[in-house]
Amino acid sequence: MKTRRDLLKLSAATLASVCTSHAADSAPKPTVASRIIDTHTHFYDPTRPEGVPWPGKGTTLDRPVYPKDWLAVASPMGVRETVVVEASKWLEDNAWILNLAAKERSIIGFVGHIEPDDADFAKHLSRFATNPLFRGIRVSGPAFNDNQAKPEFLTAMKLLAGQGLQLDVNGVRDLGNVAKLASAVPELRIVIDHVGGAGDPRQLTDLWRQGMAASGKMGNVFCKVSALAEQSQSENGKAGTDAGFYAPILDHVWQCFGEDRVIYGSNWPVSEKGSDYAGCFKIVADYFSAKGREACEKYFWKNATVAYRCGA
Repeated sequence: MKTRRDLLKLSAATLASVCTSHAADSAPKPTVASRIIDTHTHFYDPTRPEGVPWPGKGTTLDRPVYPKDWLAVASPMGVRETVVVEASKWLEDNAWILNLAAKERSIIGFVGHIEPDDADFAKHLSRFATNPLFRGIRVSGPAFNDNQAKPEFLTAMKLLAGQGLQLDVNGVRDLGNVAKLASAVPELRIVIDHVGGAGDPRQLTDLWRQGMAASGKMGNVFCKVSALAEQSQSENGKAGTDAGFYAPILDHVWQCFGEDRVIYGSNWPVSEKGSDYAGCFKIVADYFSAKGREACEKYFWKNATVAYRCGA
């Protein structure tokens, strides 16, 4: 027969067990690296009086998106730091993000948007570069494809490099042109976004393979492994999370850039078009875990501090 003391001991043990179990359930899941920096997120608020130029009204992305929303899905993976990449073409939205970053410790860097062919490019760059969180600019699509051979574009790139800033490139038709820019301005750190727009891993083009190989030969070019799921085709609008499916892309990127110049980025919330944050994270966690602990440390944060010179 149990005594009162026995019952009290049993109750205490049961309570401890419940508390321990609850703590384990609510704590962040073990991560593949000691630290993780998500180098590609977008924050915006369509409800502002002036609205936003992107995303479009009525789309699945048409909602306020703030760091707290990202942390809600990223922190369970152990991800609590991010480099924001500006998707707005409005100059003053650079200031909007920097003002947000001043209040949000999770933002450790910002890649802004300034058109390289803007007559006031130098003035705008000097203005924003005074903020230590401003780490460079992103150039997308026509702004790179149609202008990269123009003298004023090269001048803008040299200004970036001269201030220790970097360039993200997105939507480049021929990645061989990234290699040419890297050769022309060797002191400029260049990050290719979204695995160079590889697309569906079952339909990789020779142009992509050759462009990635040429870019990988340049020591100042990095590749951001992001947007894998949303670039893939699927019958139900959602992509799978099996790393093996994406191996044709990932293997080629690894072969071209090696462990020192690959970088983690989620492309959240755009990534939701392919899978949720956990699903997208699983793909790269599974793939890079197989490369060993040091490769994971480099991919998930160390290489980001080199490419963006942030959070070191």
